[in-house]
Amino acid sequence: MADGDSAVKVVLEMFATSAGDAARGQRVVRWRNAAAALMLGFALAGCSTISGIWNDGSDGDGSTIQPAASDGTATNGETAEKLFLEGQVKLHEGKYRDAAKKFEEIERQFPYSSLARRGILMTAFAHYQRNQYDDSILAAKRYITLYPGNKDAAYAYYLIGLSYYEQITDVGRDQQVTEKALEALTEVERRFPDSEYARDAKQKALLARDHLAGKEMKVGRYYLTRQSYVAAINRFRKVVTDYQTTSHTPEALERLTEAYMALGIQGEAQTAAAILGHNYPDSQWYQDAYTLLKSDGLEPRENKESWISRAWKSVSIF
Repeated sequence: MADGDSAVKVVLEMFATSAGDAARGQRVVRWRNAAAALMLGFALAGCSTISGIWNDGSDGDGSTIQPAASDGTATNGETAEKLFLEGQVKLHEGKYRDAAKKFEEIERQFPYSSLARRGILMTAFAHYQRNQYDDSILAAKRYITLYPGNKDAAYAYYLIGLSYYEQITDVGRDQQVTEKALEALTEVERRFPDSEYARDAKQKALLARDHLAGKEMKVGRYYLTRQSYVAAINRFRKVVTDYQTTSHTPEALERLTEAYMALGIQGEAQTAAAILGHNYPDSQWYQDAYTLLKSDGLEPRENKESWISRAWKSVSIF
């Protein structure tokens, strides 16, 4: 069995990974049960102190976390340790609402206990498990506000990103939540590049970018079919400038070739095709763009002064 000072971190990772990558309502149950069982095992196996089940037993500033004071017992007989353990049991049972209430009660009854800090993050985690993402985000943000320098702030930021990520909808709908997910996940990478959450945050940020690019492509195609070429170009341009490293870029360049040819702006059409051919020579999108130019007696040719050429040279690979 792993030692107590890493138990909760392992549990959170196992829960978050399975929940973050599976569709809502279809989480991998065996992961959840195994993680909860691990948590419960540490709770009931008798760690020397309750403080031993969270990271390295310190508050992040080098000071040792101590269990609640001997007189830290509420009038109803509750203690911070007892509430924390009860919250763990509720998590194991899949009673996430009840678990959140137990963890919230720690801060209410024992605001100066070291477990009050941990309780906030566990509250956020419990809300996430029950798909109450707004509540999870609020709790995680509260943790960051109160303990911005604590090492577990990395997980709080990550949990915010996951909560937004889980709410991403079809590209046909408003993508405001996708933008928030991208912002939050990028923040994890920026602030905690060496954390265990950075890699997963980066992967999900890539998917969020791809989703946003897909939205622009969908709208751009709509305008293109209706011969609203300038409006279409603006959408495809955003893909090339803002989401250049996504899977939608080859099509965006081909669609730009189409739209500029329709407007009679041959130089830009040739540049879009040239950039496309240089970077995606085996793509069907390049074949389509090349065929379109040849049908008018033209060939791909890059104009170095074109916005397309400048955008391509200035991109920072994600």
